[in-house]
Amino acid sequence: MYLHKVDGPRSVTLPDGSILSRADLPPEGTQRWVASRKAAVVKGVLYGLLTLSEAKQRYGLSDEEFNAWASAVVDHGENALKVTWLKKYRQP
Repeated sequence: MYLHKVDGPRSVTLPDGSILSRADLPPEGTQRWVASRKAAVVKGVLYGLLTLSEAKQRYGLSDEEFNAWASAVVDHGENALKVTWLKKYRQP
């Protein structure tokens, strides 16, 4: 099996003991963003699997969009990324 040369780590160990690899990230150019895909990108950036600039370029994200995802995950967990829960976690 041939592994592509990548800058940075191929996988990282998360605080809960699970392993997040580049294969667990959503495919490049993803159009439909569900909570689990958003969370995977946020965890990848926060734990050093990929850089913020690499994530923004790979997925076409803006700074504002990524920061909103990251703050939602840090403050309320992965459920806060679900569209149906936006009203519950929205700041007044």
